[in-house]
Amino acid sequence: MRHRSFLIFFGVFLLIMFSLHYYLWARLVRDTGLAMPWKALATGAIILFGSLIPISFMLIRSAPRVIAAPLSWVVYIWMGAAFFLVVLLALGDLVRLPLGLARLVSGAPVDEGRRQFLNLLVAGVALAGSGGLSLFGLFGGTAGAVQVKKVKVSLKKLSPQKSGYRIAQISDLHVGPTIGASFVRTVVDEVMALKPDLIVITGDLVDGTVNELSPLMGDLKELRAKDGVFFITGNHEYYTGDVPGWYGWLKSIGITPLENERVAVGGRGGFELAGLPDLAARQFGLQPDLDKTLAGRDAAKPFILLAHQPVTFLEAQQKGVDLQLSGHTHGGQMFPFNFLVRLAQPYIAGLYQRGDSQLYVSRGTGYWGPPMRLGAPSEITQIDLTRAS
Repeated sequence: MRHRSFLIFFGVFLLIMFSLHYYLWARLVRDTGLAMPWKALATGAIILFGSLIPISFMLIRSAPRVIAAPLSWVVYIWMGAAFFLVVLLALGDLVRLPLGLARLVSGAPVDEGRRQFLNLLVAGVALAGSGGLSLFGLFGGTAGAVQVKKVKVSLKKLSPQKSGYRIAQISDLHVGPTIGASFVRTVVDEVMALKPDLIVITGDLVDGTVNELSPLMGDLKELRAKDGVFFITGNHEYYTGDVPGWYGWLKSIGITPLENERVAVGGRGGFELAGLPDLAARQFGLQPDLDKTLAGRDAAKPFILLAHQPVTFLEAQQKGVDLQLSGHTHGGQMFPFNFLVRLAQPYIAGLYQRGDSQLYVSRGTGYWGPPMRLGAPSEITQIDLTRAS
């Protein structure tokens, strides 16, 4: 069943990649009337980069890092640039659509010279725009600095003595082919500078196995907080196929995984903290079970839930969770991709409230795929709890 799901996913992925690259070829090569040898060179480049995407996805996990890392940089930068190219070319098509409709209505003949000039103009603007946006995105994704986002959350049930309690949230670090030890070091330093009472990691910490990536992540052992460091899985931990290995390794460095579990935090006057496995766990025989984590809870205390995907909040609010902390969306990562993310996740980034329940969605600390961020800077979140009046 799992293999069939993967084959279906991979088939759809290949179809999408082929369609997007055919569109790029049609607008940049065919419609612009490029002469030889430029036509052949441009066609070959689009075929090469388009083919590298599925090939690299199969090689990245099996190839040594010395090969996987450079290949990933090339492929993922192309993916980001191609995304911007497709968006800008599609905008050009939309702008020209009224002109085409007016010509059809009037019955005027096609001016081939004018049409080719417009095609060249749109292609040139799209290429320049994609290059500029890609550079801005690369700077936003790889400059090294991670913004500390400070958020105040008021909870009605919070004990007055716990007002000012500080949680540091890391999410979507995505240590893997293009994110390594130096970035982990930066994140650890930033988190510890906040002097948090509690540290939570809300999924998608890694894109690889323990054997591959644990040598890059040793600095995580320096994450320390008075009330502990807790971890929940994201979907990417399940894609690695090594969740038990990561659980064992994280425990060995003092980080506690929560899998349909609840713990008391903060001592007297504290709150209850619970963690759910990601929804992707269902494909591997594990069901996220909020009812199990709630069973026997102290309803007088605040209940804080760690759940990777914000969509879980719809159930959490119905069952009286006071605060949910999530990630997964990356805030869209690259504008205007956030509009597509909204189709799957109703909450993109920031603090939300439904009734007496609240949700905070991190934009993520690292990135996935293209090493780019545009309009959605990465973050480490400092959450200061206060008692609601």
